[in-house]
Amino acid sequence: MTDSAPADGQPVTPPAAVPAPPPDAPEGPPAKLWDRMREDPQYAPEHLALEAVRRLGPEAAQWAARVRYEQPGAPAEALADQAVRRFVNRARLSGAVSGAAGLPGAVIDVGVLAWTQARMVLHIAAAYGVDPVHPDRATDLLVLQRVHKVAESARLALGVAAGRERAGALFGSGGQQALGKVMLRLGVRLAQMAGVRAAKRVFAKVVPGAAIILGTWANSSATKDLAERSRALYRQHGTGVPEPRRP
Repeated sequence: MTDSAPADGQPVTPPAAVPAPPPDAPEGPPAKLWDRMREDPQYAPEHLALEAVRRLGPEAAQWAARVRYEQPGAPAEALADQAVRRFVNRARLSGAVSGAAGLPGAVIDVGVLAWTQARMVLHIAAAYGVDPVHPDRATDLLVLQRVHKVAESARLALGVAAGRERAGALFGSGGQQALGKVMLRLGVRLAQMAGVRAAKRVFAKVVPGAAIILGTWANSSATKDLAERSRALYRQHGTGVPEPRRP
């Protein structure tokens, strides 16, 4: 059965396709990423940044396309506001939930926080029209999260981490280190990435009661600071920012 033609004989214009809702992304680092970070804690932030762009970049791009469709004419600042509110709230909840889980929970918390923050940064990039799936976003993450001071050193570290990923897939991981040592090193590196710079902020979470309040405040404060830096970076580019030249 065919659609009837309009009375005036003009062809029917099909409605614009509604952008698909963003695919479900994991709320925290996936299991394989945790494995890589435990095996290679020195480069945990780089492994997380690479995986975040792969996993969360497409979600951010689809989110921005859908919001622009549903809110035509909405300025980039309004979209960025939405992203910041959403992920600051998630960061706050993360601190409240894992704050009571002791030292292992503190390490998990900073990993989830760093992942949530990466997700926010990619959504902010998409809000300002910057491609969230471009490999340079991993560099942005490491500089914005102050793991590296400049983009050049971040790119070098990402290259090393990517090479170690490939080597691990081919030859398997090296000798196992003592679990306690690995967890401590991993926690410190992830805390650096998440902006929880004072070690006592992280490890004081093992104290019952006060730990929950501390985790909530530290996560929220660090995420808000990161949001401001991210907005300052991507605001200056605006829609259609040219990607940097590659040699």
